[in-house]
Amino acid sequence: MEKSRPHVILSAAISIDGKIATRLGDSKLSSKKDRIRLHKLRSKVDAILVGKNTVHRDDPLLTVRYTKGKNPIRIILDSQGTIPVNSKILRTCNKVPTIIVVSKKISNHNLKKLKKFPVEIIMTGKNSVNIKSLLNNLGKRKIKTILVEGGGAINWEFIQNNLFDEILITITPFIIGGTDAITFVQGKGYDKIIKSPRLRLITIKKLENYLVLHYTKV
Repeated sequence: MEKSRPHVILSAAISIDGKIATRLGDSKLSSKKDRIRLHKLRSKVDAILVGKNTVHRDDPLLTVRYTKGKNPIRIILDSQGTIPVNSKILRTCNKVPTIIVVSKKISNHNLKKLKKFPVEIIMTGKNSVNIKSLLNNLGKRKIKTILVEGGGAINWEFIQNNLFDEILITITPFIIGGTDAITFVQGKGYDKIIKSPRLRLITIKKLENYLVLHYTKV
């Protein structure tokens, strides 16, 4: 792990066939017990990170509920600053520390829109967010652990750039199917298996009909 960046955990609930949402965006896969597990994990990290697609699709709060604990800093990757003003993230940013990460491609209109809210804006990358630069920036702010609950596109960015340390996957008892349904990792993908990161299975935890798999990089 690069010392200059935080420890990164990729987390997701997936169907048996590897989907994190249906073609219409329904992502309600987790059970109550798994949500409690996830929120306990949220309470132990410094920050939680998602992309704009997750905000548009799910309108999440990204806070700690279901258990006691502090809210992590919320980090939203939004290259062009398109997060809706009525999103739960912006409506609660006066209560929960929130960072919106944009690229230089953001319009003046969207930048002015974001500046009306009590959020911190980080600009990095020309046309899209430069994740490596962002992580180095966050590391300097003493953010030591980041939980990535992003969609398939965000997960691919972290994986292809080798900017993650652990993966926590909950396998749920559902089959979704569909070429348009979102998988845990989207993007271009690897053309050869040998290029995939090598992972070590650390634990398997059974939660009723659900399995939580914990991997670390070799």
